[in-house]
Amino acid sequence: MTIIVTGSSGLLGSALVKSLRNDGARVVRLVRRAPRDDDESCWDPAKGVVDPAVLEGAEAVVHLAGAGIGDRRWSDEHKREVVRSRVEGTRTLVGALTALAARPAALLSGSAIGFYGDTGDLAVDESAPAGTGFLAQEVVVPWEAETAPAEEAGIRVVRLRTGLVLSGQGGMLSRLLPVFKLGLGAPLGSGRQYWSWISIDDWVLAVRHILKNPEISGPVNLTAPEPVTNAEFTKALGAALHRPTMPIAVPGFALRTVIGGFAEEGVLTGQRVLPRRLLESGYTFRHTHLNEALAAVL
Repeated sequence: MTIIVTGSSGLLGSALVKSLRNDGARVVRLVRRAPRDDDESCWDPAKGVVDPAVLEGAEAVVHLAGAGIGDRRWSDEHKREVVRSRVEGTRTLVGALTALAARPAALLSGSAIGFYGDTGDLAVDESAPAGTGFLAQEVVVPWEAETAPAEEAGIRVVRLRTGLVLSGQGGMLSRLLPVFKLGLGAPLGSGRQYWSWISIDDWVLAVRHILKNPEISGPVNLTAPEPVTNAEFTKALGAALHRPTMPIAVPGFALRTVIGGFAEEGVLTGQRVLPRRLLESGYTFRHTHLNEALAAVL
């Protein structure tokens, strides 16, 4: 089996590539620099450049490339880069795939639960409509729309709506751990906003499950079955580290001052998202409870 992966140097891509190779799959990584190994091919999504010979005959493509959303303040320039990197990258890849004589059977394209906007206490699954706000309307909706030509060309398209990924190797936990290890962890804002999480192990296994099951298509929520509030997450992370947490929450205005616009949509509001499609397809989660997931990744 040959699988093409973009975004292979990131937290998710690197874990997926390692897992696939451990099971004997041939993985070709699309990179935006000069190739260093035989398993790499250079592409330039901004210029619409990708080598079709690399894609020809591949069984599947997993597209994960895109600028980081929460790793810096949301300046106007950074917001444009977040959108551009996803829309242009997906457009370039889909255009190349649809032009092939021997197209891959499947395209698994990165997406995010930001699609749903702020759901409050309402639990939503893949049948829910798009929400409001920058992440939903300016990032995820146009990002997912770029995959439509692949569907029209007969390629099975799966939109991987990923939640908060728990990993000891990076992601949000890498920013939370130093604070919590000092005993300074605290709820953020009201603490009542839901955080829909998934362990890195389950994310990789779920993607592999999707690759193996051709009946799965369309949007798929990559979240564990039991989302928690931010206050519950704070308590669980403190317990996992055997450290106390602060009884007073960090006020929303302070977060907005320190990290800007991402605070409003990425931290202070939440999504209570359920993985209905995964569960209906027969996927069994390795980590369904937050405590066991944190113990595993830490």
